[in-house]
Amino acid sequence: MRGLSICLFVGVTTAAQAQIFPPEDEANATLVRSRASQAVIWGMPAVNTDLMLQQMLDKTPGRMNQLIYWGRPLDSRNQTLTPNPDTLYVMAFFDTRQVGPVVLEVPRADAGGSLTGNTMTMWQTALEDVGVLGVDRGKGGRFVILPPGHAGKVPVGFTPLKADTHTTYALLRVNMTSHAEADVQKAVAYARRIRVYPLAQASKPPATVISDVKDIEFDSTIRYDLSFFRSLHRVVQAEPWIERDRAMIDVLRTVGIEKGKPFSPNDAVQKALLAGAADAKAALVHRYDQGFAPFFSASSHWTNPTHQEAIEGQGSNYGEQDKYPVDARGLLYTYGYISIKRPGTAQFYLISIRDKEGQPFHGSRQYRLRVPAGAPVEQYWSVTAYDRETHALIKGMSRASRSSQIADMPRNADGSVDVYFGPTAPAGKERSWVPTDPTRGFELMFRVYGPKKEFFEKRWVLPDVEAAP
Repeated sequence: MRGLSICLFVGVTTAAQAQIFPPEDEANATLVRSRASQAVIWGMPAVNTDLMLQQMLDKTPGRMNQLIYWGRPLDSRNQTLTPNPDTLYVMAFFDTRQVGPVVLEVPRADAGGSLTGNTMTMWQTALEDVGVLGVDRGKGGRFVILPPGHAGKVPVGFTPLKADTHTTYALLRVNMTSHAEADVQKAVAYARRIRVYPLAQASKPPATVISDVKDIEFDSTIRYDLSFFRSLHRVVQAEPWIERDRAMIDVLRTVGIEKGKPFSPNDAVQKALLAGAADAKAALVHRYDQGFAPFFSASSHWTNPTHQEAIEGQGSNYGEQDKYPVDARGLLYTYGYISIKRPGTAQFYLISIRDKEGQPFHGSRQYRLRVPAGAPVEQYWSVTAYDRETHALIKGMSRASRSSQIADMPRNADGSVDVYFGPTAPAGKERSWVPTDPTRGFELMFRVYGPKKEFFEKRWVLPDVEAAP
């Protein structure tokens, strides 16, 4: 009887494996398609990170534990997700497998410059906010990114950041007072003072390698094809399983992703994976189109940047035992690539995908946004147009945004500022105009850097965008 039980068990296991891979009948194909859709939504933040990492490794001189930066305000050669073209970007990817704990040294904010930055895991859960409105409050600091399970002591004077992945990254935005060349170069000089080095060499740090990538085509937009699963497979091979995600082990095995094994789907599996990716995309696009909670009023088309549960989860590493908002997290990382430890302190974002009448923005039409005087911000506000489909800067445009940093933008008699969006500039409004592609839809993001309490108390209200008069 024992032998029969063993035979039956082996038979069931073999059948299960056959069903998992490859799906050569309709029932198995349905299972793979369904689980592929799950894998896309669950894996979105890590794939988002991996896409940026691979672009750095493939397209730029940058390597792990180094720095890359864009030596001028971003243009559409940078096809990351909803970036800010009114600041100077610095990016670093860290790998603690190579050298152990890694130090990110942020310079003090001074007359030479300042930055606003965030550090994150491979899964884009927040480690710490740094810079002028971060935990160091502009005093600068030495932040040590620790490997998973690290038990060693951190020297006095270093702030430990405990990561649950070997790969982490930092997104640092160096503040500019304007787009004038002198101010850009001042920001570049400050960026080049940021340092990265192994903790083991902290007593005599080696020079930091930093590369300017401003002229390089850098595209990390999300692609719902087989490359998504190859990227997810790369993450699974490189990173430890986080306990809360162990339920995904068999889900991924169903689609051909398993630790220690190659990803080599046959034609049948590939067909099911592509169908599942299309399902996931349709669901995520639908949720994005439904919008988020309005910010200024129940009728406002300026909304929160994502669902609150995603913001809370990424900031706390999903510390609340009874919540794990994978769907909201997956949606967030289809159009963004940042995680903030303390939302609303250093920066805050608002999204609008519709005009005052509730119609989606389209690049063939003319619009106006009137920004009231006295915006309650410590640093600046900006508004940026993005391609509605890719969530990246609109390709081929001469600029993507307008901001309060631009001294020569015309002001109205009451101090308000008009910003225009459309395929051509209204007569006499060129300095206030953001160009759009007449063949494509677009979306807007309004940023406030250093928001004051009056902003959250809604004592200052940003009106909806309306058809240009």
